[in-house]
Amino acid sequence: MIVLALLAVAAANVGLTLVAPRRWLGPAQAVGSTAFLCVALVIGSIVVSSGPVEFVFLYVDALSGILIALVAVVAWLASLYAIGQVRADILALRIPERQARAFYVWFHLFVATMIGTLVTDNLGLIWAAIEATTLASAVLVGFYRSREALEAAWKYLLICTVGISFALFGVLLLYAAGSAAGHGEESLSWRALMATSASLDPQLTRLAFIFVVVGFGTKAGFAPLHTWLPDAHSQAPTPVSAMLSGVLLPCALHGIMRVHAIAVGTLGAAFPSALLIGFGVLSAAVAVPFVLVQHDLKRLLAYSSIEHVGIIAIAIGIGGELALVAGILHIVVHAIGKTLAFIAAGNLVNRFGTHEMARMRGAARALPVSGALLLVGVLAIGGAPPFGLFVSEFGILRAGFTAGYGVATTVLIACIGLIFVGILFHVGRVALGEPRPAFVRAEAWQTRVLITAPLVPLVILGLWIPPAFGEALVTAARVLAPAR
Repeated sequence: MIVLALLAVAAANVGLTLVAPRRWLGPAQAVGSTAFLCVALVIGSIVVSSGPVEFVFLYVDALSGILIALVAVVAWLASLYAIGQVRADILALRIPERQARAFYVWFHLFVATMIGTLVTDNLGLIWAAIEATTLASAVLVGFYRSREALEAAWKYLLICTVGISFALFGVLLLYAAGSAAGHGEESLSWRALMATSASLDPQLTRLAFIFVVVGFGTKAGFAPLHTWLPDAHSQAPTPVSAMLSGVLLPCALHGIMRVHAIAVGTLGAAFPSALLIGFGVLSAAVAVPFVLVQHDLKRLLAYSSIEHVGIIAIAIGIGGELALVAGILHIVVHAIGKTLAFIAAGNLVNRFGTHEMARMRGAARALPVSGALLLVGVLAIGGAPPFGLFVSEFGILRAGFTAGYGVATTVLIACIGLIFVGILFHVGRVALGEPRPAFVRAEAWQTRVLITAPLVPLVILGLWIPPAFGEALVTAARVLAPAR
């Protein structure tokens, strides 16, 4: 029943923003997101400590519980930031005041659809929810209604819809494999398919896995299926960019992780792992040149997301408890780090009036907190110590060498190093130097608190994994372990 409470709060947030008086939209956003966060954290703690919860077609285990909590945390930070962002957009005449309500409604619809991908083990419902995330978030990508924003929204909608169609075919093939194995009405149940994965038709399962990886991989941002991602991230309002990068991509990866576990149980690890590691290495490699020559700050962060999606795909492909624990940790710390980076970048974009890094100089003096924390944020997402991504990347690389994927792991190290240098070079030029006096101003205390908040878990998880959280990661990894 607690899962129903989560869905009820998500629906109530949509309803609240529909009916709240205009002047109360901001407080309604804050209260609704906080309530949603509290329920999500309760669910996460329950499934980790007491095992999965289920009700009719709803099902949450440790893996989806961690991701639900992560979605809620990022959505909470993004929703609080959105209050100031919407106000700034109205003052800058980027949107009319009446459009604020539409933003909040679609924001909460987007959150609700992401949660929908995580509260069921029915692969058909997971597919439908991922498709729904496309529809809800496409409106937000094109929210500013400029030519570039509308083009990015249509590109996102078209590419992801075509990609998701491939995933649908893969899900139907899994249904056929499950039906042939005698599952009947449970032929799309992940638990049922996992329990009998060794008896599924290998040819159907192989084809299904390929189509699912291509389909959900399009939504996750795998290269060469990633072309929607930089445009969408750069044109969307900043809080939406943070959610696209931080939690939408992991929702798509969640579907791949589930089907990969089934495929390994049916086919063995060789083919499924090779396919995911191949996509992962390609994604990290494709991101390198675009990062090195980038001129748009938000696109720079978007290409970094493609790299990190590749790293997570490699972790899933390597398999084993170490790689899976490190991969799930990477999902968590990347989401938090990218939220920090996008919030800082959004403040700079608002202050300088441009995404072009060549026109941003002296950010650390113009906006001392945002400028400095953008630099800290890119160090964090680049994998520098003492931040959490250093721990997760080290675990993935160690698992790669241990499992015998030395070539792929070496290539990944080279990609990580080049991207780290490229991002640090670009953001260093933005942060340092002398800004024009007109750009220098103090930041409100609310902004300073909000932008600093994500830094705390990034540092803590880089220095020390709390035992309860470490146990949660291991429990989540073992959800997929029976296929090993």
